[in-house]
Amino acid sequence: MITERYAVNDNALYEEIIRLSRIGSASALATVIESAGSSPRKTGARMLVRGDGSIMGSVGGGRAEQEVIAAALIMIRDDKPQIMEFELVEQYGYVCGGSMRVYLEPNSIEHRLVIIGAGHVGTSLTALARFAGFHVTVIDERKEYACTERLPEANEIIAVPSSEALSRIDVNHATQIVIATPGFEQDFDAVRAALKTPAAYIGLIGSNRKKKVLADTLAREGFGGDEIARVTIPAGLAIKAETPQEIAISIIAQLISQRRGNGAQGIGTNACGGCITPNGNLQATAATR
Repeated sequence: MITERYAVNDNALYEEIIRLSRIGSASALATVIESAGSSPRKTGARMLVRGDGSIMGSVGGGRAEQEVIAAALIMIRDDKPQIMEFELVEQYGYVCGGSMRVYLEPNSIEHRLVIIGAGHVGTSLTALARFAGFHVTVIDERKEYACTERLPEANEIIAVPSSEALSRIDVNHATQIVIATPGFEQDFDAVRAALKTPAAYIGLIGSNRKKKVLADTLAREGFGGDEIARVTIPAGLAIKAETPQEIAISIIAQLISQRRGNGAQGIGTNACGGCITPNGNLQATAATR
């Protein structure tokens, strides 16, 4: 666990916050906003808490600092700032008295969405995801689909097969992936590639029949139950969505819920409900792609 204490200036702290945000790693900044008496650090002292519990800087050490670190790790998950107050008495290892107030604020990361498939759902999802604050990468091997004319809101467009594209971009534990290609074989290839990444969410559009075929196929290929369960199919919340725009709304709602810590239902559960006929064709119709 990396610990960098007192000899850290604010510029170094902020540079580390930016670096962590770019790689999709959450953190929290603790700042002493008020101190009195024999507090170990004075007003303005700062400490950065990374998601793994390591720190940069200090708010004074001891039990008070450990409580700040513990609270910061919870806050990173909940994304809600808070103020902590300490009366520095014997239980905190101080005998001369004093007090300290510490402000904890989360440092939001850039939420990345990778959309595999630039059909009707993919284009609707791209526009809505950017509106919702995602950094959007769209992958489609069809160059006539993977272009800025169709996807003006995309941050990045990659016109190669998904298996190749996912190996060349930074997919981390905060990345979410939605798969909506024009064919089930391409979908399954994309799922295989996605399962090789640490992505937080892998969603696939499809029916219950497609869900079963995918699960059986992956099991035959040696994928474990935990790996298969990472795939959410059908992707999206159960709002009886029918049009590409409605499906996109249901998916974005589920992505937001998942990144806020509410989870997403996996391959064993019908997440999207009415968006795809439950026992319909193996592949959705072209109109929804």
